[in-house]
Amino acid sequence: MTTTSSRTGIAELTEIRVREPRRIAEGWAARRRRELVGEDGRLLIVAADHPARGALGVRADRRAMASRSNLLERLATALSRPGVDGVLGTPDILDDLLLLGALEGKVAIGSMNRGGLQGSVFELDDRFTAYTAEEIAASGLDGGKMLTRICYGDPATVATLEASARAVTGLAERGVMAMVEPFLSVRQDGLVRNLLDPDSTITSIHIAAGLGATSRHTWLKLPVVDELERVMDATTLPTLLLGGDPSGHPDETYAAWGRALDLPAVRGLVVGRALLFPPDGDVAAAVDIAAGLVHGRRP
Repeated sequence: MTTTSSRTGIAELTEIRVREPRRIAEGWAARRRRELVGEDGRLLIVAADHPARGALGVRADRRAMASRSNLLERLATALSRPGVDGVLGTPDILDDLLLLGALEGKVAIGSMNRGGLQGSVFELDDRFTAYTAEEIAASGLDGGKMLTRICYGDPATVATLEASARAVTGLAERGVMAMVEPFLSVRQDGLVRNLLDPDSTITSIHIAAGLGATSRHTWLKLPVVDELERVMDATTLPTLLLGGDPSGHPDETYAAWGRALDLPAVRGLVVGRALLFPPDGDVAAAVDIAAGLVHGRRP
């Protein structure tokens, strides 16, 4: 396994949690941090918060992310590559990566709400079940991310909006990035579907941008959709584009990312499954391509 440090190995993680759980708090306190963005003002973040929402599938493999050791190995490989700025994850994953030494000098973004479990009758109830603004700041994380699905036909949406607004305010009070991931969503035949047309995305941007008592630390996390130039004209907030569930050929995906990164408000990518589980299995090569797209250009 490739890691940024040989401080410990995956086999030791449970033993540490049993006998020395204090090492997690001590590790966060001692972690070597960096500025959120470098000179080019861009970020490449690897996403690993899908499992906590019960979303383990990649392409046709519905259990692709079921093995924690395999996922950690892929994450450690990704984080060891030049141009990868950091990771987005839930407390369990980030604590593991911390103990493995993979977060030194990296950006760490905490995923805050994982309550809307994939496929559940309450999937659109995106209540906050993971990181709090207080813990993010206390542990020295660099930001907090919130999924904010907006369904006009589901009364749970207003609670999600209220909770996201509180999180934006709480993070801003502590000088920490709030990463809001909005979608207009619908439930069809019992399944939740995000509306990925340009006008729906524009509407979600305007709703998300107004959350919280201030927008001074708010970033957006948005899908790559059609007419992206018109879509991105809806906001001045810095935006990271999400990779989504990979379906087409990787070359087509990379080309779409490259075109999107030319837009001024787009400041990078947050990608999980497309980089961690590429069709050919070569995590390092996939990450290197993404890093070149993000950091090989200037805003």
